[in-house]
Amino acid sequence: MLAEIITIGDEILIGQIVDTNSANIAVELNRIGVSVYQISSVQDEKAHILQALREAESRADIVILTGGLGPTKDDITKHTLCEYLQDSLVSDSIVLKHIEELFSKFISTPISDVNRQQALVPAKAEVLQNTYGTAPGLWMKKGKTVFVSLPGVPFEMKQLLTEQVIPKICERFDRPFIVHKTIHTYGLGESALAERIADWEDSLPPFVKLAYLPNLGKVRLRLSAKGTSLEVLTEAVDSATKELYNIIGDIIQGEGDDNPIEAGIAKWLTEKKRSLSIAESCTGGRIASQITAMPGASAYFKGSMVCYATETKTNILKIPEELIAKHSVVSGEVARMMAINVRQLLQTDFSIATTGNTGPTKGDSDAEIGTVFIAIASPDQVIVEGFNMGNHRERIVQKSVHKAFEMLRKEILKF
Repeated sequence: MLAEIITIGDEILIGQIVDTNSANIAVELNRIGVSVYQISSVQDEKAHILQALREAESRADIVILTGGLGPTKDDITKHTLCEYLQDSLVSDSIVLKHIEELFSKFISTPISDVNRQQALVPAKAEVLQNTYGTAPGLWMKKGKTVFVSLPGVPFEMKQLLTEQVIPKICERFDRPFIVHKTIHTYGLGESALAERIADWEDSLPPFVKLAYLPNLGKVRLRLSAKGTSLEVLTEAVDSATKELYNIIGDIIQGEGDDNPIEAGIAKWLTEKKRSLSIAESCTGGRIASQITAMPGASAYFKGSMVCYATETKTNILKIPEELIAKHSVVSGEVARMMAINVRQLLQTDFSIATTGNTGPTKGDSDAEIGTVFIAIASPDQVIVEGFNMGNHRERIVQKSVHKAFEMLRKEILKF
């Protein structure tokens, strides 16, 4: 069973906004066994929308559109759908009442005729009531193809999708099963990882597919199986995953679609009642930001210091000036002392420290751009490693963050 997604709006095509709607729709469709064949973005222009509708209808069982349902003149989706489906607009009394209630309760400006026009819907459409906004969703059909039109506002779209569209698809269509499992690995590049698991990959059943999803310092492995028996698919994916752990269990951090390494670190520190502090230079607070993005971080995270300038390292973190003069501010020795001092200052079990040169100039150090030192202090020892992270500033920072988490994870798992 195939679906297509069409996002409508010039703001997407000029890069003014990022299209998150398509990603959210694709995830939800995949969960119920609907494969997305194509995703398209088109202008707020009738001929372009009509062409996209014709092409999508020729390929897909379900076509989901987002955007172009607002009250202004450039919002032409409903009118274009009426032309394509040979329908006409009529006023829906329930939608109109909802719009008037929203204005009376939450909007200070008076309701206008333009706002009331959002209650106009194609006569043959099933109306999907939008709890959070004024533009309703629409469920329509032409021949064997279903067309669903949803608002472009992400939180409105998502509510309509999960609460109304997905249940309707499940009720009205027979679908195959799709089983996914994502395994997160750290510390090994894509090519090296592929070589290490080559025999395992070759032995996978033909209905189980493997995808490599690399990112800075990590690779996600996604197993996907599609078929008519959920039991067979689940058993095959679980069996393959078990074999994979036997081969690369040392670099597997966890499983799931959204399972960053800091989530595993947070879980361990919370369960063991251990604490963490951070002293960041070249990463500029990025590590602390990702830690505090985890719910419940206050249970284990005591605080951080962004010691970006050399004088901050000496005046606040008390790194000896003679140590910096002897080894350079970007050095393993300075990273070690940063980790030791912040751990003592904030009285934590573990600490992370980073110092490096992200460019574009060398700053207070003679170290080459891309040179980074990371230290992890634990109750037993201090581990320091040096890296060359390349010459792209943002990549240097994010690679350093991933490597810091990877090193911390190795140390906390020793306890």
